[in-house]
Amino acid sequence: MLARRLVLTLWIAATLPMLGADASAQDKIRVGNNPLAASLPLYVGMANGYFKEAQLELELTRLLGGPPNLAALIAGQIDVASNLTTIDGINGNIKKPGVAMYIAINAQNRTYKMEQFMVRKGLGVTTIAGLKGKKILTAPGPANLTMARAVLKANGVNEGEYQLDQLDLGQHVNALVSGTADAAYTLEPAGSILRKLGAAETLEYGIVAKYVLGDADANGWIAGTAMSSDFLKAKPDVARRFAVAWAKAIKFIEANPAEARKSLAKNTLTPDDVVDTVPLVKFTMTQDLTAKDVADFQTFIDFSSNNGILSEKFDVSKALHKF
Repeated sequence: MLARRLVLTLWIAATLPMLGADASAQDKIRVGNNPLAASLPLYVGMANGYFKEAQLELELTRLLGGPPNLAALIAGQIDVASNLTTIDGINGNIKKPGVAMYIAINAQNRTYKMEQFMVRKGLGVTTIAGLKGKKILTAPGPANLTMARAVLKANGVNEGEYQLDQLDLGQHVNALVSGTADAAYTLEPAGSILRKLGAAETLEYGIVAKYVLGDADANGWIAGTAMSSDFLKAKPDVARRFAVAWAKAIKFIEANPAEARKSLAKNTLTPDDVVDTVPLVKFTMTQDLTAKDVADFQTFIDFSSNNGILSEKFDVSKALHKF
């Protein structure tokens, strides 16, 4: 009897650690966290436990803007960028093929609002054309800088007729509130915060779709979620599970936008009394893109190469990864 108890005790002692390891085993994945409204699937996925369900442990690194996220992908410091501008991603792929493979991209237009020109209250400017001679801010990075210039030019405001400075998105609010800048090509949630404060107003939304694609209702695929091909090749199952969790988050956002927005308060600079008014982009998994979507994406990238933003032509299908 004593021998049987001893054997049972030894079996339990040996088995419990194994069971605990199986129950808690999670694969780590390094994620570049760009704290914008366009990173909402990341925050919803964490809040709803989708990544945990997929046996993933996220290691977040806060990276503001496209260039730092691209640099981290190139250097192998992160596996995924939560929100990377497609111009930056394509530029990276031209330099190092496969460095930014989009598993999801986000559409922006006058319905799915993100990029916008804002002007501080009291300036007396009501159109983009009225920004001649003004001090204008833009979110950092060549993609934002170039789009701001392109939209200004389309409205008859040429280089040399304004001052354009790059500034971290979080500082746009302070600059317009204090009056040190007249206007900004800015993103959400900064736009919603400025409107809530009554410090600035939006001149136009969906300006890339309107002035670059020629249709305010076209899908401007300006940013998205990208993985490095090195990560995709080294850990295909981990990458797939991350994509499944991301897709779940997108479906939740589509079905419950008001509930989803609450995650912005915890993960971005959005105040609690502003989250309900923050507009959202059209989050789309790569495998759900239509032929027209891909064509719009190609048109946007062609515009960038035709205007010297990108050094050469690029087939966008080579930067889209479907699971």
